[in-house]
Amino acid sequence: MFCAILYNDTFTMKTCITAARLLTPTEVIESPVVVVEDGVIESFASQVAMEIPNGAKCVDFPNLVIVPGLIDIHVHGGAGYDVMQDDPSCRIAFERAMARHGVTSYLPTTVTASMERILGAVDRLGNIISAEDAPHAHIGAKPLGIHLEGPFISPAKCGVHPAEQLIAPTPELFEKIWDASGGALKMMTIAPELPDALEVIRAARERGVWTSMGHSNATFTETMQGISAGAVSATHTFNAMRALDHREPGILGAVLSSDHLMADIIADGIHVAPAVVKMFLNAKGTERAILITDAISATGMPDGTYQLGPFQVEVRGDRCEYQGKLAGSVLTLDRAVRNVMSFAEWTLQQSMIIATRNPARLIRARGKGIIAVNNDADFAFLSADAQVVHTMIAGRLAVEA
Repeated sequence: MFCAILYNDTFTMKTCITAARLLTPTEVIESPVVVVEDGVIESFASQVAMEIPNGAKCVDFPNLVIVPGLIDIHVHGGAGYDVMQDDPSCRIAFERAMARHGVTSYLPTTVTASMERILGAVDRLGNIISAEDAPHAHIGAKPLGIHLEGPFISPAKCGVHPAEQLIAPTPELFEKIWDASGGALKMMTIAPELPDALEVIRAARERGVWTSMGHSNATFTETMQGISAGAVSATHTFNAMRALDHREPGILGAVLSSDHLMADIIADGIHVAPAVVKMFLNAKGTERAILITDAISATGMPDGTYQLGPFQVEVRGDRCEYQGKLAGSVLTLDRAVRNVMSFAEWTLQQSMIIATRNPARLIRARGKGIIAVNNDADFAFLSADAQVVHTMIAGRLAVEA
């Protein structure tokens, strides 16, 4: 449920936002007031504890809960748009669609293709991201960097990624992709067991690119070597990974037992059964778990055939398949939050942490993921049943296209 607002206002003046409740990772504030100026949070507290500044514009969201804007660090597209295609108008529609689901920031995520196509995509996306400081005509989710998924993944666990276009990782090839992105590469999925993968993980760390281990057939030892080299996370846990074995726990054993590694999961009830989602959340907790969508261009669209990088995916209901294999999802991040509340019986506050603070922490997104003084005024306004009603990005209210 997304309710369009009939004005598109930039809160450059001092503005006070009031609502029924506000959630931070550690606080629940009843009857809050949030003071915003120039797209940044100036202060916030209970209305009992803080007076509304004189002359400030007031905007009230009665009966709604204010939470930080959601952050999707693994998304391939939506609203008919694939992030590897060059179509600015479709990209705008996609970013607006994400905002309707409470997402204020994201990492456009590539998929394995020819190296020419990958380089072209990261170059184009890098240019879009470098222009993000300029004023925008539309209000939608903002790209914070690029997530490179493929081609540095295992042929044994490549899923729907074209096996013939996988490439062995080398520091030189990583640098070529980094250069093409103009420094916008933020995250990279890699199989740590591949030859030279550890050297690439180290090279990525030096560039400030955060490495996530995935699409991997790694043993437990190989995974721990990846962590030692600098890997900080795991990509769509359980999917495209060596199965857990009680004598050779493999990558899953390392991911679930590590007290330091973060890990993300597709909580749609299709990629991973609800009971296993609950087990994952019990293992990683609110400090290390992250929700992602792995959504493709079909998200928010009717059943049919949709693009995912270089190939087409058949979508029926909530299932996306290519040659009989799951190929991304049509999950939205707000729905993933609600699923966690259902699957694991987590509170809204707990469930929001792993879609806001944790992804921001993983990719070092300053000013994002937490409602705090001097952070960006990125908010989702939720109903009592955790449906998104309004979204605010840098102090601007998102509206229907």
